[in-house]
Amino acid sequence: MAAVPLGFDIDAPRWDQSTFMGRLRHFFNITDPRTVLVPERELDRAQAVVAGCRAGMVPPGSSQEQLLYAKKLYDSAFHPDSGEKMNLIGRMSFQVPGGMAITGFMLQFYRTVPAVVFWQWVNQSFNAIVNYTNRNAASPISLAQIGVAYVTATSAALATAVGLNLYTKRAPPLLARWVPFAAVAAANCVNIPMMRQQEIIHGISVTDEDNNELGHSRRAAVKGIAQVVVSRITMAAPGMIILPIIMERLEKFPFMQRIRVLHAPLQVLLCGGFLLFMVPAACALFPQRCSLALSDLEPELRDSIVAMHGDKVPYVYFNKGL
Repeated sequence: MAAVPLGFDIDAPRWDQSTFMGRLRHFFNITDPRTVLVPERELDRAQAVVAGCRAGMVPPGSSQEQLLYAKKLYDSAFHPDSGEKMNLIGRMSFQVPGGMAITGFMLQFYRTVPAVVFWQWVNQSFNAIVNYTNRNAASPISLAQIGVAYVTATSAALATAVGLNLYTKRAPPLLARWVPFAAVAAANCVNIPMMRQQEIIHGISVTDEDNNELGHSRRAAVKGIAQVVVSRITMAAPGMIILPIIMERLEKFPFMQRIRVLHAPLQVLLCGGFLLFMVPAACALFPQRCSLALSDLEPELRDSIVAMHGDKVPYVYFNKGL
């Protein structure tokens, strides 16, 4: 083994995480859908390289570029809190291939109730896996709570989708095409808080600027989860709002009417184009290492921090999840 290059910190962000553009570049890097195709053994090798780098040792001949690539693979596949390898479907790098297929079919098959029910169920099953995988791992959740969250969110999506689908039967066709987005937005407002309810009930770990733990805060959990809800809805919005307008106009052309069988694949590909940009952009809306002013914490936690540190801790920090 060789020593880490002088001045190199494997955990230091490559780009300024206090700016949107810095976070955008960071998330373009770690949500790269090509990392989904990387073999498990290479991911394990990247984990070993990152662990060795943190200990001050790297494989002989390792360039800084190779170390940064190992960190990219590590960040794409391993949870930032626990360091455990995340399941493939739940990784943010799988959002483009997984989301484009499901969203494309939701937008294509929106006319009949059975199709709406099936694709909303598929979407909420996918979302439940993603939300569980990207939760704050310091707050465990039981199988029963996962089940309740899944059933509640799926019910909310189905009620919204089926209700609006029936309501828009006599409305302009474009309004009917927007029903899937309304259902997705409603479900996200239920699915994410329910899947991460333990964080709201018991609070999440908050630290000072140097990562020293200060306690657990429910208000921090609420802020982090609210930001994730906004990010997820933003992630879906452009594709599910703009794409129906595009398809509504395209389908009026004679050549599109002759190739109806290709409408679904076309929508899937166009959804992929939107998600390729929107996944990192939505993740970058808010810093993953979120902050909260000391004055906004629960009184008991605030008093405890002041008693121990005085006025040296104006803000606390926590991982909001994705």
